[in-house]
Amino acid sequence: MAEEQRQKSQPPAKEAPKGILGIFHKAKIAIGVLFLSLLMSILIECAGIALDWWPEKGYLHAQAMLQVELGWISEDFTRSLLISNPIQAAQELTHAAYEWLFEKSGFLGWIVGAREPLPPEASVFKRYSNQLVIAIEDYLLATLYVTLTFLVRLVILTLTSPLFVMAALVGLVDGLVRRDIRKFGAGRETSYVYHHSKRLIGPLFFAAWLIYLSLPFSLHPNWVLLPCAAMLGLVVSITASTFKKYL
Repeated sequence: MAEEQRQKSQPPAKEAPKGILGIFHKAKIAIGVLFLSLLMSILIECAGIALDWWPEKGYLHAQAMLQVELGWISEDFTRSLLISNPIQAAQELTHAAYEWLFEKSGFLGWIVGAREPLPPEASVFKRYSNQLVIAIEDYLLATLYVTLTFLVRLVILTLTSPLFVMAALVGLVDGLVRRDIRKFGAGRETSYVYHHSKRLIGPLFFAAWLIYLSLPFSLHPNWVLLPCAAMLGLVVSITASTFKKYL
């Protein structure tokens, strides 16, 4: 009786929206993960500059990461099922982003102008603003280079997205086969494992994006994406194999 009263007193769990609203909800989660990854990357990079974590000084660490990521695309991601020429696409995206972030935005001119000597009649506000720009110049440049690195890594993740699809399909087939074996062999059925493994599918997929996009150092994508894809396939297999025997 007490258990029934406790269950009635609990508010009903909110169901995830379905249909078009469900698609928008998932897209909103994906955009949130991307924004969180970019924010974490910028904060870690700025903290590394302030606390002198990196062997390179100032923004040079972020600039070096960008060059390494571009090198991996030109060496290891020369072909893709989604893009005909991945190298050219990454270079065009980086060039366009650099042009908008550094040149067309007036950012480079702003920094160069802050270092030029001011005339004697310049206002006090102008003098202090130039000193502030010079003081945080490394952080501003590092933020822009981290953003460019983020875009390059996003291209790499897009190119490797068929890996996660393939891992999920292999896990699904394996799980359905094991489900049929359990079904015709009078095996035990547990909904506990099914529901908990089902909840891990989305977080595992987004974890690969969040981890790789937020790394404060250059690491080959295979060291992050392959284990995450394998874990995703394993979880999908467990979910499919523990699905109820009778629909």
